Amino acid sequence: MSAPPPAPRPRVPEDYDPADFEPFAVTVDLAVFTVRESSLHVLLVERGEEPYRGHWALPGGFVRPRESAGQAARRELAEETGLSPETAAGLRPEQLRTYSDPDRDPRMRVVSVAYTALLPDLPEPRGGGDAARARWTRYDGLRDLGPLAFDHGRILADGRDRIGAKLEYTCLATAFCPPEFTLGELQQVYETVWGVALDRPNFRRKVLGSPGFVEPVDGPPRRTGGRGKPAALHRAGTATALHPPLLRPEGRTTP
Repeated sequence: MSAPPPAPRPRVPEDYDPADFEPFAVTVDLAVFTVRESSLHVLLVERGEEPYRGHWALPGGFVRPRESAGQAARRELAEETGLSPETAAGLRPEQLRTYSDPDRDPRMRVVSVAYTALLPDLPEPRGGGDAARARWTRYDGLRDLGPLAFDHGRILADGRDRIGAKLEYTCLATAFCPPEFTLGELQQVYETVWGVALDRPNFRRKVLGSPGFVEPVDGPPRRTGGRGKPAALHRAGTATALHPPLLRPEGRTTP
Protein backbone atom coordinates (compact mmCIF):
# COMPACT_ATOMS: atom_id res chain seq x y z
CA MET A 1 0.00 0.00 0.00
CA SER A 2 1.52 3.29 -1.10
CA ALA A 3 1.82 6.29 1.20
CA PRO A 4 -0.71 9.09 0.81
CA PRO A 5 0.44 12.09 -1.22
CA PRO A 6 1.96 14.98 0.76
CA ALA A 7 -0.29 17.84 1.77
CA PRO A 8 -0.06 20.93 -0.43
CA ARG A 9 2.34 23.60 0.78
CA PRO A 10 0.32 26.06 2.88
CA ARG A 11 0.18 29.71 2.00
CA VAL A 12 1.79 32.20 4.36
CA PRO A 13 -0.65 34.88 5.56
CA GLU A 14 0.04 38.23 3.94
CA ASP A 15 0.11 40.00 7.31
CA TYR A 16 2.69 37.59 8.79
CA ASP A 17 5.94 39.33 9.77
CA PRO A 18 8.77 37.21 11.28
CA ALA A 19 10.09 40.35 12.95
CA ASP A 20 7.11 40.23 15.29
CA PHE A 21 8.78 37.30 17.09
CA GLU A 22 12.05 37.30 18.98
CA PRO A 23 14.62 35.22 17.04
CA PHE A 24 16.22 32.17 18.60
CA ALA A 25 18.56 29.43 17.49
CA VAL A 26 18.39 25.63 17.53
CA THR A 27 21.41 23.50 18.39
CA VAL A 28 22.17 19.82 18.85
CA ASP A 29 24.23 18.30 21.67
CA LEU A 30 25.49 14.72 21.78
CA ALA A 31 26.06 12.56 24.84
CA VAL A 32 28.09 9.72 23.30
CA PHE A 33 29.27 6.87 25.52
CA THR A 34 31.47 3.84 25.03
CA VAL A 35 33.15 1.19 27.16
CA ARG A 36 36.95 1.28 27.16
CA GLU A 37 39.35 -0.59 29.40
CA SER A 38 36.43 -1.84 31.52
CA SER A 39 35.26 1.72 32.24
CA LEU A 40 32.42 3.85 30.94
CA HIS A 41 33.76 6.76 28.86
CA VAL A 42 32.03 9.81 27.42
CA LEU A 43 33.09 11.92 24.46
CA LEU A 44 33.96 15.51 25.40
CA VAL A 45 35.37 18.47 23.51
CA GLU A 46 37.27 21.46 24.86
CA ARG A 47 35.63 24.66 23.68
CA GLY A 48 37.95 26.83 21.62
CA GLU A 49 35.66 29.86 21.51
CA GLU A 50 33.57 31.94 23.87
CA PRO A 51 31.36 31.43 25.70
CA TYR A 52 33.04 28.93 28.01
CA ARG A 53 36.35 28.96 26.17
CA GLY A 54 38.58 26.32 27.73
CA HIS A 55 35.71 24.46 29.37
CA TRP A 56 34.81 20.90 28.49
CA ALA A 57 31.49 20.33 26.76
CA LEU A 58 29.50 17.83 24.76
CA PRO A 59 30.02 17.79 20.99
CA GLY A 60 27.38 19.80 19.19
CA GLY A 61 26.55 22.98 17.35
CA PHE A 62 23.94 25.00 15.50
CA VAL A 63 21.42 23.41 13.14
CA ARG A 64 21.86 24.84 9.65
CA PRO A 65 18.86 26.28 7.78
CA ARG A 66 18.48 23.34 5.35
CA GLU A 67 19.18 20.36 7.61
CA SER A 68 17.24 18.39 10.19
CA ALA A 69 18.36 18.06 13.80
CA GLY A 70 19.40 14.46 13.13
CA GLN A 71 21.53 15.49 10.15
CA ALA A 72 23.13 18.24 12.24
CA ALA A 73 23.90 15.77 15.02
CA ARG A 74 25.76 13.41 12.67
CA ARG A 75 27.59 16.30 10.96
CA GLU A 76 28.73 17.77 14.27
CA LEU A 77 29.85 14.37 15.47
CA ALA A 78 32.09 14.04 12.41
CA GLU A 79 33.40 17.63 12.48
CA GLU A 80 34.29 17.81 16.16
CA THR A 81 35.62 14.30 16.73
CA GLY A 82 37.45 13.29 13.58
CA LEU A 83 35.04 10.48 12.70
CA SER A 84 34.74 10.13 8.95
CA PRO A 85 31.47 11.50 7.46
CA GLU A 86 30.68 7.98 6.26
CA THR A 87 31.08 6.54 9.76
CA ALA A 88 29.07 9.33 11.36
CA ALA A 89 26.33 9.01 8.73
CA GLY A 90 25.88 5.37 9.67
CA LEU A 91 25.36 6.15 13.36
CA ARG A 92 21.85 6.54 14.70
CA PRO A 93 22.00 8.41 17.99
CA GLU A 94 18.73 8.37 19.92
CA GLN A 95 16.94 11.65 20.54
CA LEU A 96 17.11 12.27 24.29
CA ARG A 97 15.00 15.38 24.94
CA THR A 98 14.80 19.11 24.24
CA TYR A 99 16.45 21.63 26.56
CA SER A 100 14.87 25.07 26.33
CA ASP A 101 15.53 27.05 29.51
CA PRO A 102 15.59 30.71 28.38
CA ASP A 103 18.98 31.46 29.98
CA ARG A 104 20.85 28.26 29.12
CA ASP A 105 23.09 30.13 26.62
CA PRO A 106 24.43 33.65 27.34
CA ARG A 107 24.51 34.62 23.64
CA MET A 108 20.80 34.44 22.88
CA ARG A 109 17.78 32.21 23.29
CA VAL A 110 19.01 28.75 22.21
CA VAL A 111 16.95 25.57 22.20
CA SER A 112 18.98 22.36 22.11
CA VAL A 113 17.84 18.98 20.80
CA ALA A 114 20.02 16.47 22.63
CA TYR A 115 20.96 13.00 21.40
CA THR A 116 22.62 10.09 23.15
CA ALA A 117 24.25 6.84 22.07
CA LEU A 118 26.22 3.94 23.51
CA LEU A 119 28.54 2.80 20.73
CA PRO A 120 31.36 0.23 20.48
CA ASP A 121 34.67 0.41 18.59
CA LEU A 122 34.88 4.18 18.20
CA PRO A 123 38.25 5.68 17.23
CA GLU A 124 40.34 8.22 19.08
CA PRO A 125 38.70 11.62 18.49
CA ARG A 126 40.34 14.86 17.49
CA GLY A 127 39.14 18.44 17.85
CA GLY A 128 37.60 20.19 14.89
CA GLY A 129 35.27 23.07 14.13
CA ASP A 130 35.13 25.27 17.24
CA ALA A 131 36.57 22.52 19.46
CA ALA A 132 40.19 22.95 20.56
CA ARG A 133 40.51 19.22 21.23
CA ALA A 134 38.38 16.17 21.89
CA ARG A 135 38.90 13.09 24.02
CA TRP A 136 37.26 10.09 25.63
CA THR A 137 36.91 10.77 29.37
CA ARG A 138 36.13 8.29 32.12
CA TYR A 139 32.66 9.02 33.41
CA ASP A 140 33.77 8.55 37.01
CA GLY A 141 36.53 11.15 36.46
CA LEU A 142 34.32 14.03 35.30
CA ARG A 143 34.55 15.82 38.64
CA ASP A 144 38.24 16.46 37.99
CA LEU A 145 37.33 18.59 34.96
CA GLY A 146 35.12 21.04 36.81
CA PRO A 147 31.62 22.08 35.66
CA LEU A 148 30.83 21.41 32.01
CA ALA A 149 29.80 24.27 29.72
CA PHE A 150 26.18 25.40 29.46
CA ASP A 151 23.77 22.82 30.92
CA HIS A 152 25.78 19.91 29.54
CA GLY A 153 26.20 18.33 32.97
CA ARG A 154 22.43 17.87 33.12
CA ILE A 155 22.28 16.53 29.57
CA LEU A 156 25.08 14.09 30.31
CA ALA A 157 23.35 12.77 33.43
CA ASP A 158 20.11 12.31 31.48
CA GLY A 159 22.04 10.51 28.74
CA ARG A 160 23.67 8.18 31.26
CA ASP A 161 20.26 7.24 32.59
CA ARG A 162 18.93 6.59 29.08
CA ILE A 163 21.76 4.29 28.01
CA GLY A 164 21.44 2.40 31.27
CA ALA A 165 17.78 1.79 30.47
CA LYS A 166 18.68 0.74 26.94
CA LEU A 167 20.70 -2.19 28.26
CA GLU A 168 17.63 -3.38 30.13
CA TYR A 169 15.59 -4.19 27.03
CA THR A 170 18.08 -4.58 24.14
CA CYS A 171 21.01 -6.90 23.39
CA LEU A 172 23.41 -3.97 22.93
CA ALA A 173 25.77 -5.15 25.68
CA THR A 174 27.07 -8.02 23.53
CA ALA A 175 28.54 -5.46 21.09
CA PHE A 176 31.13 -4.57 23.76
CA CYS A 177 32.31 -8.16 24.18
CA PRO A 178 34.69 -10.21 22.03
CA PRO A 179 33.08 -12.39 19.33
CA GLU A 180 33.25 -15.25 21.85
CA PHE A 181 32.83 -14.23 25.48
CA THR A 182 32.09 -15.58 28.93
CA LEU A 183 28.99 -14.58 30.87
CA GLY A 184 31.37 -12.92 33.33
CA GLU A 185 32.65 -10.63 30.56
CA LEU A 186 29.06 -9.78 29.61
CA GLN A 187 28.23 -9.08 33.24
CA GLN A 188 31.18 -6.71 33.44
CA VAL A 189 29.66 -4.60 30.64
CA TYR A 190 26.42 -4.24 32.60
CA GLU A 191 28.25 -3.40 35.80
CA THR A 192 30.36 -0.82 33.99
CA VAL A 193 27.41 1.00 32.42
CA TRP A 194 25.06 0.69 35.37
CA GLY A 195 27.67 1.37 38.03
CA VAL A 196 26.47 -1.46 40.28
CA ALA A 197 27.72 -4.90 41.28
CA LEU A 198 25.43 -7.72 40.13
CA ASP A 199 24.80 -11.10 41.71
CA ARG A 200 26.57 -13.58 39.44
CA PRO A 201 24.15 -16.56 39.67
CA ASN A 202 21.12 -14.28 39.26
CA PHE A 203 22.65 -12.55 36.25
CA ARG A 204 23.50 -15.86 34.63
CA ARG A 205 19.95 -17.14 35.17
CA LYS A 206 18.41 -14.04 33.61
CA VAL A 207 20.74 -14.03 30.58
CA LEU A 208 20.21 -17.70 29.81
CA GLY A 209 16.47 -17.30 30.38
CA SER A 210 16.13 -14.58 27.72
CA PRO A 211 15.55 -16.33 24.37
CA GLY A 212 18.07 -15.46 21.66
CA PHE A 213 20.23 -13.24 23.86
CA VAL A 214 23.33 -15.46 23.75
CA GLU A 215 24.24 -18.78 22.17
CA PRO A 216 26.72 -21.39 23.47
CA VAL A 217 29.95 -21.89 21.57
CA ASP A 218 31.25 -25.40 20.91
CA GLY A 219 34.78 -25.96 22.08
CA PRO A 220 36.86 -25.87 25.25
CA PRO A 221 35.90 -23.36 27.98
CA ARG A 222 38.08 -20.35 28.79
CA ARG A 223 40.00 -20.07 32.02
CA THR A 224 39.41 -16.61 33.46
CA GLY A 225 41.78 -16.67 36.40
CA GLY A 226 41.33 -17.60 40.03
CA ARG A 227 40.57 -21.06 41.36
CA GLY A 228 37.17 -21.54 39.72
CA LYS A 229 36.56 -23.90 36.86
CA PRO A 230 36.96 -22.59 33.27
CA ALA A 231 33.96 -20.62 32.00
CA ALA A 232 31.87 -21.65 29.01
CA LEU A 233 31.98 -19.41 25.96
CA HIS A 234 29.01 -17.73 24.28
CA ARG A 235 28.36 -15.54 21.29
CA ALA A 236 25.67 -12.96 20.57
CA GLY A 237 22.34 -14.52 19.68
CA THR A 238 19.85 -13.55 17.01
CA ALA A 239 17.56 -11.48 19.24
CA THR A 240 17.69 -7.69 19.30
CA ALA A 241 15.30 -7.15 22.23
CA LEU A 242 15.21 -8.87 25.62
CA HIS A 243 12.06 -10.71 26.69
CA PRO A 244 11.86 -10.48 29.61
CA PRO A 245 14.00 -7.35 30.12
CA LEU A 246 17.12 -7.53 32.26
CA LEU A 247 16.31 -4.89 34.85
CA ARG A 248 18.70 -3.03 37.10
CA PRO A 249 18.50 -3.99 40.78
CA GLU A 250 15.68 -2.10 42.50
CA GLY A 251 16.64 0.69 44.84
CA ARG A 252 20.12 1.06 43.30
CA THR A 253 21.10 3.82 40.94
CA THR A 254 24.17 4.61 38.92
CA PRO A 255 26.62 6.93 40.72
